[in-house]
Amino acid sequence: MLTFCKHIKNLILTVCAAGIGGTFQYGYNISIINAPTLYIQTFMNKTWLERTGAPLGSGMVLLLWSFTVSVFPLGGLAGAVAAGPMAIVLGRKMSLLVNNVFVIIAAVLSGFSQMARSFEMIMLSRFLTGVNAGVSMNIQPMYLAESAPRKLRGAVALTSASFTALGLVLGQVVGLRELLGGEESWPLLLASNAVPALIQLMVLPWFPESPRYLLIDRGDRESCISALKKLRGSSDLGEELEEMLAEQAAAKGQRAKKPWELFQNPAVRWQLISIIVLSSAMQLCGNDSMYFYAAYVFQEAGIPQDTIPYVVIGTGSCELITSVTCVRGLITCLLLYRMSLTSSCSLPPPQKNLAHFCYVPFLVVCICTAVYIWFFLPETKGKSFLEISEEFRKRNFRAQSLEAFYKGPEEIRSTTL
Repeated sequence: MLTFCKHIKNLILTVCAAGIGGTFQYGYNISIINAPTLYIQTFMNKTWLERTGAPLGSGMVLLLWSFTVSVFPLGGLAGAVAAGPMAIVLGRKMSLLVNNVFVIIAAVLSGFSQMARSFEMIMLSRFLTGVNAGVSMNIQPMYLAESAPRKLRGAVALTSASFTALGLVLGQVVGLRELLGGEESWPLLLASNAVPALIQLMVLPWFPESPRYLLIDRGDRESCISALKKLRGSSDLGEELEEMLAEQAAAKGQRAKKPWELFQNPAVRWQLISIIVLSSAMQLCGNDSMYFYAAYVFQEAGIPQDTIPYVVIGTGSCELITSVTCVRGLITCLLLYRMSLTSSCSLPPPQKNLAHFCYVPFLVVCICTAVYIWFFLPETKGKSFLEISEEFRKRNFRAQSLEAFYKGPEEIRSTTL
């Protein structure tokens, strides 16, 4: 019993160490940009007036603000592309540690932007925070899933979504005008994302690297066993080590594939289709656009300006509650970084054209994705990585199997009845 408690304690601490500077940052950086919207727009207009002697038009201010918001998921795309090579070359844990450099540089840029009279520094800052989010949303679930035992793998991987929702809520709370959401303190609000990064830099080095990375990618069996002992305590590691050795044997001789090679490989056809469908759904579901433009949406809905920050906290709280309670609904969020470039860039024009129905297209996307998940995505609960791969293998080569089973009628050589 004592060993089990120690195992759970080590696992919980590992989850927290990875999450605080990982997907927590993603949620936090989405929400903190919302509170100072009017102050940053005023800063942009005032800075432009000082430079040129002429103020910006309302349309240009909206364009600059939309670009500032949209550059975050654009950075996320860059981070998501870089995450794969980082995870292989640096390892899962080291990638999470190095990833904090992006957000610390971003915090410095945004913190001194007002002093430097440069709104471009805010844009660059948002791009770098997006890179940080893109890396963490890919590597943190990977690190946790590979570090957790099979029975707890789903629950541990789901904590990535919970940390995202927690970051959303805390970012909304810190953005209240009573804290850092005031007119004079908004640069500090944008720079406050350095705090979780520094916490992770101090805490995560005390925890082990992913055992599967150590054994399968690096071939270091001794380090793998050492990492397993730190994560599992002194419990029997034979079965888990045997499972990883089987994965190592299955991966022997294989190399990391280039993106264009994946499209040509029939062995990963349904995996690739699932990734495309789920990632597209996360881009187009409209979730992040709600946070990016929350103040604008509630203002259009007639909510008093002074009440909007508190109403926004309610939206984040809903996602936090859902992420903790609705396991099945959020498990797909762990597969890929939830990049929302399309929805965040395009919300204002549809809002003007569709009015109250501007979220109906997003609803259609969610329904179509749910149908795909129900019929085509295999169950992963309680299965090893090899068992999950086998499920996809059966689907990928089902056509060949049916063809081998049914050869068709033999050739008729006579017309005689």
